[in-house]
Amino acid sequence: MKKLLTIALFAALCPLLSQAQPNYTPTAENLANRETFQNDKFGIFIHWGIYSMLADGEWALQTKNLKQKNYEQLAAGFYPSKFNADAWVAAIKASGAKYICITSRHHDGFSMFDTKYSDYNIVKATPFKRDILKELSEACAKQGIRLHVYYSHLDWGREDYPVGRTGHNTGRTGKQQNYDSYFKFMNNQLTEILTNYGKIGAIWFDGKWDHDQDKNFDWRLDEQYALIHSLQPGCMIGNNHHEATIAGEDFQMFEKDLPGQNTTGFADEQKVGVLPMETCETMNNSWGYNINDNNFKSTKDIVQYLVKAAGNNANFLLNVGPQPNGEIPAVSIQRLKEVGDWMQTYGETVYGTRGGAVSPRVWGVTTQKGNKFFVHILKLQDHVLFVPLKDKKIKKASVFATKAPLKFTQNQDGVVITLDKIPDEMDYVVELAM
Repeated sequence: MKKLLTIALFAALCPLLSQAQPNYTPTAENLANRETFQNDKFGIFIHWGIYSMLADGEWALQTKNLKQKNYEQLAAGFYPSKFNADAWVAAIKASGAKYICITSRHHDGFSMFDTKYSDYNIVKATPFKRDILKELSEACAKQGIRLHVYYSHLDWGREDYPVGRTGHNTGRTGKQQNYDSYFKFMNNQLTEILTNYGKIGAIWFDGKWDHDQDKNFDWRLDEQYALIHSLQPGCMIGNNHHEATIAGEDFQMFEKDLPGQNTTGFADEQKVGVLPMETCETMNNSWGYNINDNNFKSTKDIVQYLVKAAGNNANFLLNVGPQPNGEIPAVSIQRLKEVGDWMQTYGETVYGTRGGAVSPRVWGVTTQKGNKFFVHILKLQDHVLFVPLKDKKIKKASVFATKAPLKFTQNQDGVVITLDKIPDEMDYVVELAM
């Protein structure tokens, strides 16, 4: 009943949202999926393709100044013999993540699914001859994990893709640029994905920024978004364009930054909007497999980023880059397990919550669910904490993990909590009952 009321309230707000999105009214199924998405809070990103064989990230075709005709030869040797979709999903599920987003086609143009619109794909161009996306979709359905699909708007190899600001040295002549042709190709592939692989939670677009220097370039996203919603009305659409959301989009994403921050420089034109939010980040410093990148974040770093995202009312999409043999790196598997162990205890303070009434602070963030208010203390050199929580009558304060009561006082300015010690955990959580 509560979920239905939430959906009804969201539907009532649609006329307000449509002022910013005049050509799109989400269906009840879409609104329900948005709520589920926000409740999930944690997902795993997977960047994987033939670029993993070069072990230098997913941009190797560009960064190494390779020619497309040479790069394509990687496909003939791509045989990930240790790929096991069930094992992938099991390890990801153990982390506490609720959904997976995998690259179906990255900027190099290689498709990780069986498409009839290009022979440059995992089934036709490699000796592996197995449909990665199909096996992963079946494993996700079996284990109760939602599947999202990344799809690149740009292509460094196709002659019909209008040349943007990247991919200039791949050997394209530039004489056959034809966006009508390329647009049709993309929509044909998206139709395959949304028709042949079961229920897709979201399409995660990337690459629109390739033509950001040409403000008049028309990607025809309204048509593309309408196609997606016609095929699967509940499927959400997000676009990593680093701008404010536009008509037809269902969630807003932030690359390597929390909502409202701009440490990367990506968010110069991106302000926090009204749609559900997601922030993505790498486990080391690379999206695709990089043999030289051993700068893996600690479990503490990952947990704190997850908590900060939740405190900023956003999901956290954590990336892993599988090896060319089909295995997720052992360090990544270990981190997933350790995050899962933490979520076993503290998941209630993350899943199904929304950003708390107290905005993020130097000491941490807050999350809220119903009449429970969670104070996530990430950095504090004291055993007393002031929480400027106004207009909320607090009945009880306790250590979330042990349920041990804590002393507190409350006045018109907020709540002063006396902790049982100076926090030294990666996240010391106090539960306030209202």
